[in-house]
Amino acid sequence: MVNTAHDTARETPAASPWAAVGVSAFDELLYQAILNQPDAGAAGWALLTGASPARVREACNRLLRFGLLQPPDSMGGLRAVDPRVAIRALIRRRETESELLAATAEEMATAYEAGLLREEPSRLVEVASGEGAIAARLEEMYARAEHEVCLFDTPPYLAPAAPQVDLQADLLSRGIVSRGIYAATGLEDPKSLSRALRMVELGEQARVLPTVPLKLLVVDGCRALLPLTASSAGGYCAVVVWHSAVTEALQKLFELAWQQATPLGQAADDSELSESERTLTRLLAAGMKDEAVARHLGVSLRTLRRRVSELQERLGAASRFQLGMRASQRGWV
Repeated sequence: MVNTAHDTARETPAASPWAAVGVSAFDELLYQAILNQPDAGAAGWALLTGASPARVREACNRLLRFGLLQPPDSMGGLRAVDPRVAIRALIRRRETESELLAATAEEMATAYEAGLLREEPSRLVEVASGEGAIAARLEEMYARAEHEVCLFDTPPYLAPAAPQVDLQADLLSRGIVSRGIYAATGLEDPKSLSRALRMVELGEQARVLPTVPLKLLVVDGCRALLPLTASSAGGYCAVVVWHSAVTEALQKLFELAWQQATPLGQAADDSELSESERTLTRLLAAGMKDEAVARHLGVSLRTLRRRVSELQERLGAASRFQLGMRASQRGWV
């Protein structure tokens, strides 16, 4: 029995790789003829390709624009450029054009999103309810980050910290800038402080304020995630805000807080401090209360205050404020 089924793979010829760089099938055929018979001239190439001289001349002009041919000079007529050089240059030009097109797409996408928001303002926000839904939105936002992530970190913590730590670590490994402002009250918990210092070791730029206004994540200045309910209300409910005047205002809020916050990090010059003294200066710079600092160091309040007084004396500081300023000047915090 004869099989009458059609083999579409055989009927449809494979696309030439030249098409990817904008070279038509006839232009490719002509270029091959010129490579094989460089001295044939337009009339000879017309015979080799079975085309009219006028069509060959038009194709030669296109090959000149592609950089596959050299224009005539005193030594003779058209000549092919070395394919290894010409094709690489053509590929690089196409890559540049693709990058420009991608940049244009981003600009057009901004206009597209703005148009959607005007047509349907409800697209501005998306509510995520439940720990799983919030975790999924966090993961997506971190994965889509291209330039920078900014966050306010403050208790109470409604979700486990470990997944977000992994997301931030991956973010930093991709070369994305990460800036975090931590509430000093949150850093009184040893686990939270350890997590924050770990992020600093990985490359996060971290600062501390006595309090921060809210939990917040801003990605690339155009997407934000923040709680939908007050911290005291508890529960798992957050809102994702898309690029708008709201996200711009949230980014400005972060920048204002960043200017006022104190850096959290390791001492730049550790030759002058012991490990416990480096920890002490970091905790003091974070604005933590004496009781919390003493708990972190495992010492009594009396011992803590004696150590602080010793540091003040070494630096000639009359107050803790001066101690913090002079420790910062020496690169200790």
